[in-house]
Amino acid sequence: MLLDLTYVACLGSLIWMIILLLPWQPWRTTERLEIQDKILDGDLSELTVLIPARNEADCIAKTMLSLNQQGRNLNIILIDDGSTDNTAAIAKDTSQQNLIVVSGKPLADGWTGKLWAMQQGSQYVKTRYVLLLDADIDLKPGFICSLFAKVKHKNYDLASVMVQLRMQSFWEKLLIPAFVYFFKLLYPFKLGNSPRSRIAVAAGGCILLKTAKLHEIGGFETLKSALIDDCTLAKLIKRAGGRTWMGLTRDATSHRAYATLQPIWDMVARTAFTQLYYSWSLLILCTALMLIMFCLPPVMLFMPINIDIKIWLVGGIGCMLFCYSPMLHYYRRHLIWNLFLPVIAILYLSMTWTSALRYVRGQRSLWKGRIYS
Repeated sequence: MLLDLTYVACLGSLIWMIILLLPWQPWRTTERLEIQDKILDGDLSELTVLIPARNEADCIAKTMLSLNQQGRNLNIILIDDGSTDNTAAIAKDTSQQNLIVVSGKPLADGWTGKLWAMQQGSQYVKTRYVLLLDADIDLKPGFICSLFAKVKHKNYDLASVMVQLRMQSFWEKLLIPAFVYFFKLLYPFKLGNSPRSRIAVAAGGCILLKTAKLHEIGGFETLKSALIDDCTLAKLIKRAGGRTWMGLTRDATSHRAYATLQPIWDMVARTAFTQLYYSWSLLILCTALMLIMFCLPPVMLFMPINIDIKIWLVGGIGCMLFCYSPMLHYYRRHLIWNLFLPVIAILYLSMTWTSALRYVRGQRSLWKGRIYS
């Protein structure tokens, strides 16, 4: 039994060595967007910001104030998606841009809430470009100008950034960098940005795209029931011959708090089983891989096994820590967090199983008080 586990642990080390040597290097953080000082105050009359908002009274003011510090002539459409608080009133009070507030209609059959809100707001978009922005995103001055310049310079049909999530509480510091890291392993940015690759990737918090391309694929109706709507949108744009780009940024941050473990758990469990196409076979395979890669090699180091095998395991563990280090460095986290990777893996695996069990109980997803069965 011990010998069998030793061989399996060696397989985990081999997988990490392969990941390290993959030509598209999913562990690196080279795809990034940074603000360009020379275009801090450009003309944004060609662009409309589309913000779906449901009970965002705690977040929307900061978001609107940050939009005031972007370029000139920015158009904003906020869809109040059945809020029971004063989200819309706060947005009106804090916005200094051209703002239209749309009162959302009740959720239509077959739609997810966010996509239904954006579908309603898109009818008011008259500009060549549209920026899909979550209601909790704080943008540094000039961010939209920099993203807009990149799209126009490279003629992208869609460009998206993974905004920096809040990292203040212990659980945020422990789990959020790994959340982005696992996302990059599943959807390698370098492959997603290549027109020769079928992989498509985007992050729903901030997506800039050409309005004509959105109409060409049939608008939001073509993905109306998608829970992972960002990557689905990127896939449709790419299938239509469009060029897409995805990167990291520290200049757009989410100020939504995940102070305890529970909200992070719910955020991941909302779509984790969807990522696996609701397949129990893929869930079992994912479970086996996570245990083999993250947990078994460190455990086997403390077992009475051959020294040559221990050296092999140490090499694999070194590759594992090396691959995660760029993400910690990018988010200015101490490398000591590397040592928690096995625990982090177990937590995310448990969240994925929670997602699957909720699916069994008839809950495909739960978000913003809405249950998608």
